[in-house]
Amino acid sequence: MAYKILITGGAGFVGSNLAVFFKSNYPQYAVIVFDNLKRRGSELNISRLKSHGIEFVHGDLRNKEDFDSLPKVDFVIDAAAEPSVMAGLDAAPDYVINTNLTGTINCLNYAVKCNAGFLFLSSSRVYPFDELDHSSFTESPTRFELKDNQQTPGISSKGINEHFPINGPRSFYGATKLASELLIAEYVEFLGLKAAVNRCGVITGPWQMGKVDQGVIVLWMARHFWKNNLTYNGYGGIGKQVRDILHIHDLFTLVDHQLHHIDQFSGKTFNVGGGNDCSVSLMELTALCEKITGNKITITSVPENRKADVRIYVTDNSAITNYCGWKPTYTPEKIMQEIFEWIQNNQQQLKEILN
Repeated sequence: MAYKILITGGAGFVGSNLAVFFKSNYPQYAVIVFDNLKRRGSELNISRLKSHGIEFVHGDLRNKEDFDSLPKVDFVIDAAAEPSVMAGLDAAPDYVINTNLTGTINCLNYAVKCNAGFLFLSSSRVYPFDELDHSSFTESPTRFELKDNQQTPGISSKGINEHFPINGPRSFYGATKLASELLIAEYVEFLGLKAAVNRCGVITGPWQMGKVDQGVIVLWMARHFWKNNLTYNGYGGIGKQVRDILHIHDLFTLVDHQLHHIDQFSGKTFNVGGGNDCSVSLMELTALCEKITGNKITITSVPENRKADVRIYVTDNSAITNYCGWKPTYTPEKIMQEIFEWIQNNQQQLKEILN
């Protein structure tokens, strides 16, 4: 069967890569991407998408009228978002709320109208930052690490699982993602929507236009590549805070499986990330970038914590692995080497954006 798939945020990093992977793996599928091109650098993906036979539609998911011209599809993958945790913290939160919540509602209504399956890319940021930062940890020479024995449920040395408490502030970005999850559950229960939710950690890889507030893994490599400065922010300013990182192709293998087994996954929510085996501290990330580029740069120290930041976030993938066998395959070294080669091969296009 030849499916028709709509990917919102389809000119962004996650959406464009998913679109290319789907079209490359299933040439008979019709893949349509929908994007407002707000993020700088997303316009570079249009020619790439079209070269793979993917249809691009310029539209804004905040406007329900923009969905009227779209054809009926079999699946909707909602990869659109204002992805910055800092969004709305120093200015009016209208854009992040309208994009991440109103936009999701418009996507949901479109999916119901089409009788389409729905895959939602949520975020680890649904978990409250204060609760995360109260976790017990140890300090090694290069990183902070979670202990096994914790007072809070849903956390261990493996990372954060789906039973971690969700009460407390989390950022406007995280709140809109959680609110969208709650609405998706209602659409599944009362409107017959078949939908699955993935709470993703840090996703990265080539074609991510990294910035200080989002896409930091690519930014770290870019700053080393062009010999520009960086900052260790918070937690003493020593760079020991840790995130797991998930390569975009590892995410695709899961989304691909979920799309083709939507009945099995409908109504379910899973934490999805790189896990302990694909986690790095900023200090370790610096060492990797130095090794790959051969460049050493100045990194200044800012000891004070930023609002809504967390010391450690590592995904415990046990639930999704036990449910369907999925687990990430990339290592931090492989990810950073791939990002380096992408920057090196496209430096004329990328210098103005990533530098």
